[in-house]
Amino acid sequence: MIKLIAALGNPGPEYLSSRHNAAWQFIEYLSFFEELKWQEKFKGTMADFRPGTEKIHIILPQTFMNRSGICLAAAANFYKITPEEILVIHDDLELNFGVVGFKYGGGLGGHNGLRSITSSLGTRDFNRFRVGISRPEHNDITSYVLGKFSKDEQKDLPFLLSESASILELNFELDFKEIGPEHRKIRIIGN
Repeated sequence: MIKLIAALGNPGPEYLSSRHNAAWQFIEYLSFFEELKWQEKFKGTMADFRPGTEKIHIILPQTFMNRSGICLAAAANFYKITPEEILVIHDDLELNFGVVGFKYGGGLGGHNGLRSITSSLGTRDFNRFRVGISRPEHNDITSYVLGKFSKDEQKDLPFLLSESASILELNFELDFKEIGPEHRKIRIIGN
């Protein structure tokens, strides 16, 4: 069961609406978001909730994307949470905008946040919820992920994040090691 959720992003108003902060934007669409009581902890902003009998911690690392693992590992160590009990929500270039997916372990796809977490935890074997942002047509990945969603994407983003949050909430108990193809890529918008 998931005991710790980490939503990856970069702190600061200039990054708030960026593609790289899709996970932070996603958190605001969870049905219980308004009830969360946030506090500064482990170099992040943290809150707890109970979807059932078990408490789940949510953390938004405030260490910048490429140092997310420092925050996540500190929280996991404190609460004695194993990598298999961690869910990382992150943007993903390899999924088209409008697609989300569950994943357990695997590659890093050049994602600096995942690289930092892997380094801090000593394993790639943790659960992931990927929010597709599409790959850019040009090679300037940094400016693309740090840039804002296009105007068309911005129109669709609230629906995408709302539907994605509902999907995640229905699958908190999902065994990520046994994920079937129907959960690897879930198209919410588009063909």
